Amino acid sequence: MGRKYFGTDGVRGRVGDGVMTPDFVLKLGWAAGRVLCTDDRNLVLIGKDTRISGYMFESVLEAGLSAAGVDSRLLGPMPTPAVAYLTRTLRAAAGIVISASHNRFHDNGVKFFSAEGKKLPHEAEIEIENQIGQALAVVGSDKLGKVERVNDAAGRYIEFCKSTVPTRTRLNGLKIVVDCAHGATYHIAPSVFSELGAEVISTASQPNGLNINEGCGSTDPGLLCAAVLEHQADLGIAIDGDGDRVIMADSTGATVDGDELLFLIAQARKSDNTLHGGVVGTQMSNLGLEHALRDAGIGFKRAAVGDRNVVEMLHAHSWILGGEPSGHIICLDRMTTCDAIISALQVLHILVTSEQSLHEAKSGMHKYPQTLINIPVQSGVDIDSVPEIQKIVRHAESDLGDSGRVLLRPSGTEPLVRVMVEGADAHKVEQLAQHIAECVSASC
Repeated sequence: MGRKYFGTDGVRGRVGDGVMTPDFVLKLGWAAGRVLCTDDRNLVLIGKDTRISGYMFESVLEAGLSAAGVDSRLLGPMPTPAVAYLTRTLRAAAGIVISASHNRFHDNGVKFFSAEGKKLPHEAEIEIENQIGQALAVVGSDKLGKVERVNDAAGRYIEFCKSTVPTRTRLNGLKIVVDCAHGATYHIAPSVFSELGAEVISTASQPNGLNINEGCGSTDPGLLCAAVLEHQADLGIAIDGDGDRVIMADSTGATVDGDELLFLIAQARKSDNTLHGGVVGTQMSNLGLEHALRDAGIGFKRAAVGDRNVVEMLHAHSWILGGEPSGHIICLDRMTTCDAIISALQVLHILVTSEQSLHEAKSGMHKYPQTLINIPVQSGVDIDSVPEIQKIVRHAESDLGDSGRVLLRPSGTEPLVRVMVEGADAHKVEQLAQHIAECVSASC
């Protein structure tokens, strides 16, 4: 059975429409409480990012859980991976994150973690959807859930982040720009890096409820690159609104994306015999990553786009390292899900132990030119059924031969089709991507 409300990562949409209304989210909280909680585990944690609608959805989730007889603890603004971590350490039945990740403030969403700090299996999501279809029944007054606030949540998570690198790791002498996207890491990321000894210049760290991901963060690293140059910093770290994606900038102001960071970590892990297998990327991973890993003697597999799919493939092969070019990086020996701060710490540890700059360390991988164009389309459009699109894609693939790729895929979170072309010739790649994008736009 398919899912009606859940997408690739929880439920998400424009605030006030569809699933992102107070009445629906109240019912969602009630349904989740009934499905995920037991007599032995009757506690759910609720965290959120900094968008203004988080206040509203926090209140109704709390009410829905209480109506189901479930206790909840409020974490306040917390990164998504922090909620996963705290769900495990506080022995909760589930964790809920109110966030639309890298989207702007007018969107919001609700994500779930299991008691193990992992994303819910599809079967659990279907069970929750089935409960949503039932009439909301409130438990007796003596059984209603209670609510508490966890006042030391940020401190707990900061200490956990620091524990993911050896205690001897010090960042003394490093000047680092940290772009928090006016999001959930604004009060955490700067502290983690400064407590390890770095000089931290914090930017996009003053959320007002409306500025999350606005011209900043991992999805728009221009601000970070400019700040690195302005402050003559050693490197920069850009995080997205909910704290699970990271993009970096080297001392020259050049961006270092998830593929490059993934290769850097993989290479170091292989050197110290802690890689434990190969690396999982996605259909969007650059050919340069695949070739660099091959040359280093490291296995590589591609999963479908989405960090959930990367994690599933890692578990299937008993591997520990994977990620996406967008900055989702998963180190399963450190964390159950992708974590921007922890991923950045792994990179920083490599740099200080190898006594290399980020610019030097990333030089082992040569990226193929890649063009990505997002085309707005009507929801539910089936691009595989449009002959004109398939014809132009086949022509492009023939033109590129073995030295390039073409990928078209609908976004899992927005009404967009993503057109990606990569190959050895940058001019040809851009030209083919534009032609395909024009065809998709005209046909959809």
